[in-house]
Amino acid sequence: MTSPLVVLVGPPGAGKSTVGALLADRLGVGYQDTDADIVATAGRPIAEIFIDEGEPHFRELERTAVRDALESHPGVLSLGGGAILDDGTRKLLAGLPVVFLDVQLADAVKRVGLDAPRPLLAVNPRKQWRELMERRRPLYTEVARAVITTAERTPAQVAEAILDALELRQAAGQTPQAAHREEQA
Repeated sequence: MTSPLVVLVGPPGAGKSTVGALLADRLGVGYQDTDADIVATAGRPIAEIFIDEGEPHFRELERTAVRDALESHPGVLSLGGGAILDDGTRKLLAGLPVVFLDVQLADAVKRVGLDAPRPLLAVNPRKQWRELMERRRPLYTEVARAVITTAERTPAQVAEAILDALELRQAAGQTPQAAHREEQA
């Protein structure tokens, strides 16, 4: 079994997709996003799954996508904002290099926008986001090896902070992949 080099968690608007792709590029590994996996598997947007089949069905799809990715993806992996709500998923994340991208409300609103198709933020997005974070923040921090605040940082600076926090910088000519393989051994 292989596991990701980095797993990114955090709320909508934290920058997981942007930072994840940038980080994967810097590390020379692949990038995968479980929300994109769900959309590809279901053949329709997440908002439609929520509307047509409900949140419990979506969470089941998410649980499967996360488990599959954690078992097979060796690069950088971004999880959907609510993936950590599942007890089984949190257990699977134990001991992995998980980074919680902590974002403030004002930044999240700028990134997500108030009209974006985010089913859990559809009505009164600012209030919903605050309530969502009150419930999820303890779960994000529970699974995280590192917490990176995104405030006043560019995506490139967040990626650099992740490299530092997880000690993934190349050391004495060793590639990050080789260092990761040694950790797995």
